[in-house]
Amino acid sequence: MIQIQTLESWCNQQLQPENFSDYCPNGMQVEGRREIQRLASGVTACQALLDAAIEWDADAILVHHGYFWDGEAEPLTGIKGNRIRTLMVNNISLLAYHLPLDAHPLFGNNAQLGKHLQLLNAAAIDSSGGLLWSAELQHPVTPQQLSEIITQAIDRKPLHIAAGIEQIQHIGWCTGGAQKYIDQAADLGLDAFISGEISESTVHTARERNIHYYAAGHHATERYGVQALGDAIASEFGITHRYIEIDNPA
Repeated sequence: MIQIQTLESWCNQQLQPENFSDYCPNGMQVEGRREIQRLASGVTACQALLDAAIEWDADAILVHHGYFWDGEAEPLTGIKGNRIRTLMVNNISLLAYHLPLDAHPLFGNNAQLGKHLQLLNAAAIDSSGGLLWSAELQHPVTPQQLSEIITQAIDRKPLHIAAGIEQIQHIGWCTGGAQKYIDQAADLGLDAFISGEISESTVHTARERNIHYYAAGHHATERYGVQALGDAIASEFGITHRYIEIDNPA
């Protein structure tokens, strides 16, 4: 059992949120009970995750997508009010880490996606602040083969925008809604770029810049960072951690 402040302090030491200009507060967003023995984790702090965590008797919840985003209405009403009320009535703390969890070299979503794709020598591009990663495949693959590798690794078939060469060896990726990095990936001369979402303009960029694009799902590409962080917390402090999967096709 640990104190919630100890848990937050350790996470902050590991993820260093002060180094990021983010769209939401990182760290403890809702404070509940002080002593933590059971930690639930999930991608997004939706109502279904909160309900499942309560059923499991969690003391705290760790997520990648929390609350209080830039541009979000401030009043605690509607869906937002229901979620906050659920946490406070049940005395459950909520911790959320967004960009710091994307970028972490060990626990991060990008590092963990590279691990699941079994990419060798995966590394962050220095100029991206840890958000854009790249790797070189040991052997070239066809665009269809890369699609199959992604499907097997994350159990979700990506949307593939075909462009560029017929043999792929140098690939880049950034999880979630990071399709905007396709231009930077093309500037680096990569053969393919993987992210979670796709915009209308992404299709034209891929075709005109001759780089294959794979939209593998925002949720699907960001399931692994919070699991790795939760497991590390459990190992460090001897508490119980459980990842709760809430299906999301987006």
